[in-house]
Amino acid sequence: MTYIENIFLCLAIPMILSLFFIKGRSRSYTLFVTIGMGICLLSAYVNSFFMWLYGVDGTVAAIEITPVCEELLKLLPLLFYFLIFEPEPRELPMVAIAIAAGFATFENACYLTENGAANFSFLLIRGISAGGLHILCGILSGFGISYVFRHRWLSVTGTAGILGACTGFHGISFYQPCTEHGCKKISCPGIASAGFLCKYPGAVSVFQDKISHFQRLPLLPVIHSGDHNGRK
Repeated sequence: MTYIENIFLCLAIPMILSLFFIKGRSRSYTLFVTIGMGICLLSAYVNSFFMWLYGVDGTVAAIEITPVCEELLKLLPLLFYFLIFEPEPRELPMVAIAIAAGFATFENACYLTENGAANFSFLLIRGISAGGLHILCGILSGFGISYVFRHRWLSVTGTAGILGACTGFHGISFYQPCTEHGCKKISCPGIASAGFLCKYPGAVSVFQDKISHFQRLPLLPVIHSGDHNGRK
């Protein structure tokens, strides 16, 4: 049995203590990484509850239950921060990435505690894939929320669409070869996502500049009642 609460305390307490001695963006990033680890802890309880409720095994839960619970719980603190504190939209991607990084870090720490750290190659692949998957979903959530809430009529349906996209990508991302020792999750799209982020480190900043340009454009074309010369 793995006592994930104890793991969370060992990881979170030093980060919480450091908040008293750092300021600025470093303090915000550390705080949201800690929140991401707390969200991962909470998602473990929520996933376990729905596994018990529907009576499914770990393989079915990883494909059908876990993506919905995890992506929804990661989206909630981002929405809370945006709606309550009203930050600049360009700050949301950083917040979403920090939450995702904390989530992936705590998830990997729990996996190491439960399964050991002997298989270096598998753990390397898992660390890259889990980090790439969660961070890419965080980027999608951050940029998506910063865009859809600029248009009030798009806020509800846009948020649902972002959640659905992240959940779908998360759900199809795990290839699970089942052996006599159990099922081990390897995220193939997560590896590809991590490779993209490593090969193109400026892609996020470029996309941020582009989306700020598109946010100033009208969503619908302007229809003129006249000929091509503008005459009525």
